[in-house]
Amino acid sequence: MRPLSLRALCAFAFALGHLTPLACAAEDYEQPPVAYSTTKPGDAIARLEARLASGELTFTGDDRTILTALLHELGIPHSSQVLVFSKTSFQRNRISPSHPRALYFSDTAYIGWVPGGLIEVTTIDPQLGPVYYAFDPRAKPTPRSSARFVRDEDCLRCHGGNFVRGIPGVFVRSVFPDSSGEPIFRHGSKIVDHRTPFEERWGGWYVTGLHGNARHRGNLLAREEGETLVFPTEQGANLTDLSPYFDSTPYLAPTSDIVALLVFEHQTSVQNALTQAAFDARRMLHYQEGLQKAFKEPVTAEPAYDSVKSVFASATRSVVDALLLKDEARLPAGLAGSADFVRAYESTGPRTTDGHSLRQLSLEGHLFRYRCSPLIYSEMFRGLPGALKQQICAALIRALDSAAPDPRYAYLSTEERSSLRTLLRETHPDFNDSRGN
Repeated sequence: MRPLSLRALCAFAFALGHLTPLACAAEDYEQPPVAYSTTKPGDAIARLEARLASGELTFTGDDRTILTALLHELGIPHSSQVLVFSKTSFQRNRISPSHPRALYFSDTAYIGWVPGGLIEVTTIDPQLGPVYYAFDPRAKPTPRSSARFVRDEDCLRCHGGNFVRGIPGVFVRSVFPDSSGEPIFRHGSKIVDHRTPFEERWGGWYVTGLHGNARHRGNLLAREEGETLVFPTEQGANLTDLSPYFDSTPYLAPTSDIVALLVFEHQTSVQNALTQAAFDARRMLHYQEGLQKAFKEPVTAEPAYDSVKSVFASATRSVVDALLLKDEARLPAGLAGSADFVRAYESTGPRTTDGHSLRQLSLEGHLFRYRCSPLIYSEMFRGLPGALKQQICAALIRALDSAAPDPRYAYLSTEERSSLRTLLRETHPDFNDSRGN
């Protein structure tokens, strides 16, 4: 039997509802100046591979032991574990309600693992955004290749523009899973971020933690009765014990924490905004440079043409909206999750002299005590094109101005704006001068 061509594979995937026709075409990010797939990352995995090659680092033991060691090397806490049982991964044949896929994360890396399967690694490269790897804990280096982490272009079938347009993205989906974990797509699915109403989140995920009278889609299996979807949300509410659903012994924790899920979703939306803004700005500066050289004008790193300025303004607005959690869906009263995750999450990151941090969680109506994403400290933010980052910082300062704040962010109280100005001035090098008000 002859192997299918790329075109045939794309047509087949589209027929199954997994791809749009555009996803089969080359994305703009594969062209200069980004050249995503042909550019060598400078991320955490590149550094790990160098240590493995030198013998400074080795991974030995069973899958669980190797997973634990990898999480340690990447600074990812076990308490970040969340569990998805819908078949929405390339390891779909291993995933089911009785055998979920575990995800672990930090600000800069995401690990996916199904017991007995591959370890999926996504790291955030300052220039490329998310970079996807497959790691087989049972494989040994060969004479032809010493690499343990294989950059996995198959991930781009979904993560490369199908669900988050125009960039390699990270995202969370909420689906209606049947008894095998297969999504019932004809009843819809949703990409989840901080704007998604609570009641539409986590279809196909396990969720442990309390959330009062509110209901979500986690912990549930769907079925159809004729044209009607049956999805009894009451049965999945306020669970703290998943033992009736599956054996959690192979996993690193018996939980799929509700607070970790909220932080996870927030991070993916901010990361995508940063990736999109960085790619758009670099692409437009590349375009501008070509015109300036053609017209024998001085080449500048600042937007010079109206079209370039317009893209920079749109990118700035999108990033500031994401950083300041604009249109955040209100969280329900009585929300509580794992104290271990809260402790691990809040313990890192810069603090003011009196101990305040952007990583402090609220859970009373909204996620953070101070509504500005901690990803403002990330390498991706620091690595934004200089002119774009300068515009974003200026827009943030305007948004937090005590005398004449940007009305787009009127949901931030005077007190919260003042606290955020102090936090950014004391903890972020791009805000530690007189512009911070």
